Amino acid sequence: MNNNREKDEHIEQLWYMKEGGRDSIDALKGGMGGNYNGDVVDELASEELVELAEENKTVRLTNNGEDHARRLIRAHRLAERLLYDVLGGDYESGACEFEHTVTPELVDSICTLLGHPAACPHGLSIPEGECCKNSSRTARSSVIPLAELKVGQSARVAYINCQSDQQLHKIDGLRIRPGVTVTLHQRYPSYVIECEGGNIAMDEEIASNIRVWKEPERLTAASQGPPARSGRKRFRWGRSKYSEGGAS
Repeated sequence: MNNNREKDEHIEQLWYMKEGGRDSIDALKGGMGGNYNGDVVDELASEELVELAEENKTVRLTNNGEDHARRLIRAHRLAERLLYDVLGGDYESGACEFEHTVTPELVDSICTLLGHPAACPHGLSIPEGECCKNSSRTARSSVIPLAELKVGQSARVAYINCQSDQQLHKIDGLRIRPGVTVTLHQRYPSYVIECEGGNIAMDEEIASNIRVWKEPERLTAASQGPPARSGRKRFRWGRSKYSEGGAS
């Protein structure tokens, strides 16, 4: 379990304790079981997310901690609602992963899709979001065409929306497939993206058919490791190759 995940698990447990009117460190240890980590609690305290009182051995969420916990709990319980009501799956284990990977925009979209439910399948309250306060009725998509990215922006491919198997195989041959991260470097005269260390040129139709997650991990070009080799670059087309100096 990575450090951020550990922090989130402790913060969630503190929210459950708050709901139950408990605030002792022993209650936190009992709720976390073998996953309790005193160093993580100290780190949360240094980040002003929790408040520790050594004299009476209590631990509580600060206002900032409550805001963070509310987002996690909201995502978790909405995921349970989605999996239970719509997909009919194992809503408990699936929701545990969901809350750590989604954007607030996607959470609000799911909430709107479900009609702003007030409670999870366990009957526990789902914290309100802005969409609930505004009574939103239209869900915003978290998936957009690659062509809508800004130059320098990176995103993870969600799916390929092709009209034919031939076009799908062509795009797959360029190593563009769901899950990979792409960075848009150029829009005109053709779209040029970086994918898995190589630069690929494509027309607007193909760029529009590649759908990406809208800032799912707030990626930037700088976070993708070292830049491509300098000097003479080669771009891959679906049918032919060319260099910046002209056709090869």
